Amino acid sequence: MTGDDTAQLVGAVMMLVLVGSSLFARRLPLGPTLRMLAAWMLIFATVLVGYSYRVELGGVFRRVSGDLMGEHGQTAGDTLRLPMAKDGHFWVRADVNGASAKFLVDSGATTTAISVATARAAGLQVEDSALPVSINTANGMVEAQRTRIPRLTLGPITTRDHAALVSPTFGDTNVLGMNFLSSLAGWRVEGQTLVLEPRNAGAAV
Repeated sequence: MTGDDTAQLVGAVMMLVLVGSSLFARRLPLGPTLRMLAAWMLIFATVLVGYSYRVELGGVFRRVSGDLMGEHGQTAGDTLRLPMAKDGHFWVRADVNGASAKFLVDSGATTTAISVATARAAGLQVEDSALPVSINTANGMVEAQRTRIPRLTLGPITTRDHAALVSPTFGDTNVLGMNFLSSLAGWRVEGQTLVLEPRNAGAAV
């Protein structure tokens, strides 16, 4: 037991002694007095345990908050806060030209990349170029076609005419890259939360 824990225990005992003395001084019947004393002991024990495990409880609170916030994140004014998922990444559900899609927010990706299925659901025009774009991914070099998203919305943040790449090699994964993050006024990671701030508060990006 550390010095802080000892001090906490001594303080709790002293408080219980004061409470007990006050109850007995009121000359209440023994039964009600013992019940009230037991209730106060439970309260002090709960507070003491909560303080002793404040770090662990803080982690639980952050996880529960993340589950409650879900894929849509939490809006605070014009700011969007995204909780870290259990896989250690930041995911968000966005509206892609009227179609709902789940995105991985990846600062390591240069350009936003979307799956063929998402492009079709959003009715996007994909450039069928003879010279596709070659990009380096975790699976090596892949070829992709260019497209533009007329309207991309994440909570309070909206960007228009957003450049993106489409390729069958992306599978079902959609990624928001640095070209999206750089269009914001700012973005940062606070603990296990990704904070996104639009460039023009109250207006679309």
